[in-house]
Amino acid sequence: MTKAADRKDDHLDLARGRQSRSLISHDLDRVQLEHNAMPECLFDEIELSCRFLGHTLSMPMMIGAMTGGTDRADAINSLLAEIANEAGIALAVGSQRASLEAGRDQSSLRTKAPDIPIIGNLGGVQLAKRDGLDMAKRAVDAIEADAMAIHLNPLQELAQPEGDRDWRGVEDAIAKLCHALPCPVIVKEVGAGISASVAARLMSAGVSYVDVAGLGGTNWTRIETQRRDDDKAVFAPFLDWGIPTLDAIVEIRSEIPDLKVIASGGIRHGLDAARALWIGADIVAAAGHFLTLAEDEKGRLTPDILIEGFDQWRQQMQMSLFLTGSRNLPEFRRAKGKIKNS
Repeated sequence: MTKAADRKDDHLDLARGRQSRSLISHDLDRVQLEHNAMPECLFDEIELSCRFLGHTLSMPMMIGAMTGGTDRADAINSLLAEIANEAGIALAVGSQRASLEAGRDQSSLRTKAPDIPIIGNLGGVQLAKRDGLDMAKRAVDAIEADAMAIHLNPLQELAQPEGDRDWRGVEDAIAKLCHALPCPVIVKEVGAGISASVAARLMSAGVSYVDVAGLGGTNWTRIETQRRDDDKAVFAPFLDWGIPTLDAIVEIRSEIPDLKVIASGGIRHGLDAARALWIGADIVAAAGHFLTLAEDEKGRLTPDILIEGFDQWRQQMQMSLFLTGSRNLPEFRRAKGKIKNS
């Protein structure tokens, strides 16, 4: 097993624990949608469907990138692909670097999910290396990806014992990738958020979507710090460093209204997903929550629980629309509400 692959199984175990969560308040609780006591619509006819990457989704939702490159990770991704296809939602795979380095076949993901968008994934630092563009092309081909996500994780890399500290050339590599690939490019953080200024640079480079992946959900700085044998105290002031999801979405939508935004980072349930859509996100992604539903504490896959989880989020999103008197997503985006002061 490669070092990158070995690290992936460590991440899976650590990401399930409470110690992997940011210790900040959930800012999406500040979004207060106005209750409509006379909604004048039929709950069962609430429409959540939307278009994303050339596909029609049953709701504006994506399983966020989690893992890849090991037997355990591949089994989880296989389950996620099958259930996502059944649920009619998009799937983002975890970093493909480990799988590509190990020569692992990923083609079964497209076989299991022929009807939904599948998004590939590679790190920004890896993309900036000499063979980065070629690796990205191979990652797209490996899963017949509808889009390629490049993740930005400078803080995680600093905290990671074997992390990369040379971030020169990442922006230029992303711009070259946008011109070289036949599919859209998405750029995402991994839990520290993306600012409006960085989002503007990414849009200028040709990026189609920005996934804010804000502070508030799975905290990779905390996870990587747990993996260190020493120097943990160095990272203590930075354990909850970053831009909260709410702030990232509001600022990007305000300053760059034409950029498509994916909301992730601390999305706990369907109401949070609806709140993120209301403040300006085009689609919502969640990863850590569904990882805990995909396998139990003994590492056994739990498809029934995962299906139930998706159904619960769908109902919660429908309730959010219904209780604001909105029959569909366009009406919901115009519903009354406010963002309370923290």
